[in-house]
Amino acid sequence: MPAWVTVKDASNKITQNIVTASVDKGEASAIALALEESNALLILDDKKARRLAKSLNLKHTGTMGILVDAKLSGHLQSIKPVIEKVRNTNFHISAELERKMLMLSGEIKE
Repeated sequence: MPAWVTVKDASNKITQNIVTASVDKGEASAIALALEESNALLILDDKKARRLAKSLNLKHTGTMGILVDAKLSGHLQSIKPVIEKVRNTNFHISAELERKMLMLSGEIKE
């Protein structure tokens, strides 16, 4: 694991268990930790988890949002090749979302 990555568990397991009733264990753990940390940014791709995060007023984005931010901040030259790699996994991205991300990153025009 890279040195800049810190692994941290939520300390309130009761909250985590309650959230697990709505979303899977991984997302529940992330949401429970975000409730404990100020200014946390959750990276969630699951629709149900994103709805829950929004209802709890938690700042969140998805994998595609991270890619757009990386492009706009100069960490990636292009997100299109990364999206292609992501498509070759079991991660689903609609053509509409891909187009939106390419527009937001400035790689295509409307």
